Order: sequence, then structure tokens, then C-alpha cells
Amino acid sequence: MNLLRGAWLVILGEILQDGRMCTDSPLPDLSYQSTPLPEDLEKLKFHGDFEGAQKAITLWLGREIPAALRRRLEMERGVLDLLAHNEYPHTLEAAQRIMAEHFRDYHPEELLRIKETGRADWAYVNGRLHFQRRFFENLLKTQADYAARLIKPAPAGGDSRNDELLDGHIRRIKTRGEGSAEIRLRVTLGVKKEFAEPGRTVFAHLPIPQEGSPATEFKLLRASIAGPSDPLAGPPDSPVEPSGPLAGPHIAPPGAPHRTVFFTAPLGEGEVFSLEYSFVNRIRYADLAAPEKAAAYAAQAISIENRPPPSGPLFLGEQLPHIRFTPYLRLLLEEILEGETAPLQRARRIYDFITTRVGYAYMREYAAIENISQYAAVNLKGDCGVQAILFITLCRMAGIPAAWQSGLYVTPDHAGCHDWARFYVEPWGWLFADPSFGGSAWRKGDRERGDYYFGNLDLFRMPANSAIMADFSPPKKHPRADPVDSQCGELEYEDRGLPAYALETTQEVISFSIRE
Repeated sequence: MNLLRGAWLVILGEILQDGRMCTDSPLPDLSYQSTPLPEDLEKLKFHGDFEGAQKAITLWLGREIPAALRRRLEMERGVLDLLAHNEYPHTLEAAQRIMAEHFRDYHPEELLRIKETGRADWAYVNGRLHFQRRFFENLLKTQADYAARLIKPAPAGGDSRNDELLDGHIRRIKTRGEGSAEIRLRVTLGVKKEFAEPGRTVFAHLPIPQEGSPATEFKLLRASIAGPSDPLAGPPDSPVEPSGPLAGPHIAPPGAPHRTVFFTAPLGEGEVFSLEYSFVNRIRYADLAAPEKAAAYAAQAISIENRPPPSGPLFLGEQLPHIRFTPYLRLLLEEILEGETAPLQRARRIYDFITTRVGYAYMREYAAIENISQYAAVNLKGDCGVQAILFITLCRMAGIPAAWQSGLYVTPDHAGCHDWARFYVEPWGWLFADPSFGGSAWRKGDRERGDYYFGNLDLFRMPANSAIMADFSPPKKHPRADPVDSQCGELEYEDRGLPAYALETTQEVISFSIRE
């Protein structure tokens, strides 16, 4: 999942404040991104004439136009600003220098070949070819031949150690039928120096585990300002409830779709909000090759989640703009399913398509993508969140309830953002799917691990979110830095929110122990 999706919300916040786009929630209605742009504006945008496109929007907004088009144009201002300033900084010449400095036996025509085959994201900026800010890192992650040509190879052991860790724990869970781990994390959230206003009151929302599946036994151990200030939290078993504008911490309900701890205080120079918490992950193995085990698995899973079977639009409907049942996706789904009617096999065919046909790729900011699921299905690439949203969309179109889940991927020595999915089939109930991890296993020829991530999950997760485009509890006053998801946290002053590029975040694994 991308960490910076919020530059455009600075402009959106100004729109909200001047009254042109009033809503009851600080979350913008992203469904208006499904409204088409005028043709002339699209031409300017794809030529990279962002200044000209902004002028065109001003002219359009001065006319009497439909309300839906007005909303889309107002939001498009921020998308254009994002594209102009953050996403495509590398000119062709700069990108060539990066390649030549890092790869042995490099020839300039290689970069153009990479571009033409879709292995590097690019755009026109003022009519000139530019490459996405992480194009080089994307090559190293997805193209083994380029990683092998590094002049200064990366330290050995990262990917191989992770593979060994996963394989060992997956075998353990399959053998025992279950597994559990106790995890303790410390996370911080602060403001970069150039955006900080020391002494001003800052309102903080920091993600914490949802309690259900797979996380249980959450304990907030400490909520504080790292620095000279005193802790803000009481004992772990008696968190302070809010009693005024400066009270906290407030722990959102266990099932909040984007679960957070909220607290607020004046933030001094160099200080950060800090949380330390623990939780227990419990995974029960769903042996999908043994249907006679389904009833026992479902009973155990439901007892953990305490949720009834899903129904209604939350699990089966569209969520514009990104979960959208388009004509192209209908044709694709028909091709994938080939007449299959059994729900579990329908979900498996969708999973197999994504893991074998949709390659992993670092993404530009999600705010700059009009429809994430269709983007993945047309371009056949995407990061973990893009692949998960495509899986959810196609499952819902096939009549299979499906939902989002995301937070952190946590090993004994690393924590970072990650997204995956869940789906519901009788008689099993809720099952997991991680197309990103499954696709990685497939590309490495590890069929066992690839099969495992259809229906199951590993122990290395901190699940903070069960939906996309949901609100906090309590809600933010100003537009979100990341309106799609919540993995690193959000900050705001009384008069404005802070965009993601103004924030600094850390996730530190304090302890990780497997329970016998």
C-alpha cells in the first residue's frame, strides 16, 4: 500500500473551507471520481500540461454545469497537483543516469524497452517523458535480472530470510491446524520539521489492531509524547475516556472499520506521538482440500469474530470509484469463471488469475487512479492493495461476499504496511486471500505457499482496517491524508489537516514470540 495519498487533499481542504464542497464528513465522496472528465481537459492532463489543465478547470467551474461534474473537477485539482509535484520527478535523462550508475553493462535503449513493456511507470510532464519516483526500486523488486546486475549488490538475506520464515510457519500451522503469536509494537507519528508549528495543539489518530480475526487480546500499554512530556495514558487495563477537546486517549470500538487510538496535546519541537501495544494473532488452518473439516473450522472462526454471515452492499455491492462493476470487468469475469458455479472454485479462479497474470508493481498514489480494480485488470499490474481490491471486486461480481483487510506485516525484525482480502463461502465462513503474497510464491515456483494464501493467512499481521474509505471514531475534523485506508496514522491542527508528505512515521517490533 502507498504511504502518500494525500497531497491532493490540501487543495480539497481549501475547497471544503470556502464552501464550494460542503459535506457532513471530512471524508471526501470519492465516488465522484467515476464522473468522466471533459475531453479537452483529458488531453491537457495526459500531455502533462498541468498548469493548462488547472486553468481549464477554472473555466469549467465558472460555467453552469451538472453537480456531479463540478465535484469531479474540484477533486481533479488536487490530482493534478499531485501528478505535477510528487509522482513523476525523473526526466528521461535523470532516469538514464540512475540506471547507468547502478547497473553493470547498461545500455540507454534498455530504459525505453522497460517503458514500452510496462515495467516502469511513466507520464508526460509538459510534453516531456518523466518516470515515477520509485521506478528504480520497482525494477529491483520485480525484475531479478536487474537485481543481479547491481554494481553494488544489496545485502544478502532479506528476501530469502522472509521466505524461510513464511515457509516454516506455514508448515507449522498446517501440521498443528493452528498457530498463535504474541506481538508487541511501538509506533510513532510526528510532523516533519518544515511543517511543524511547535506548541500548537495536534490531534492524532494512530492505527491499532481490530479485535476479531486474526488479532485478539489487544492491550494499549502506553500512549505518550516521545520527549519531555509525561505519558498521556493510564494503566493498560483502564484507558482514559475523553472528557473534552484535550482528553484522551480514546480507543475506538474493537470492530471500527478503521480502528485507531485518538489523543491530542500541544506538540513540542522534535516530539512525536507514540503508542506501544500488544496483541495476539490466532490463525486456524482451513484445509480447503478436506471439506469434511469445514463445519469445525466455521464454528471456531465465528466464535472468534462474533459476526453473522454477511449480507447487503457492504460485502456484495459496489463502492465507487474503486469497487465498480464495469462492462470490461464483467467480460473478464466471464472469461475467468468459464461457467464454474461453485462459490469456492469461483473464488479460486479469481485468485489464480490475479496471482499468475497481475504482476506486482509499486504504484503512484491511489488518488491519481480513477478506478483501482479496473486499472489492475487492464494494466495487469499493481501493488498489494490494488491486487486485493481487484480480488474483492471480482468476488462480489461473482456473488461471493468479500471485504478488505489491511494494516501491517510484522515479522520478528521488521514491520511495514500491507493489504489483503477476505471472502465468505459456505460452509467454511470467512476465509483469507492474499493475492500479493500468493503471486510472489507463484513467481518463485513455490506452489505450496501460493495455495496456502488462498483461504489462509500467516501470523505476521496487524489488522487495523476492515474496509476502504471508512471514517475514524471519533472522526477527523478535516479531510484525511489517506482517504482510502489507515495504516500509519493521521494528524491535524485545529484549522487544517496535515497531508501524508508532512508526516513522519515509524513502526518498531519490540517483541515477537510464537505461542506453543
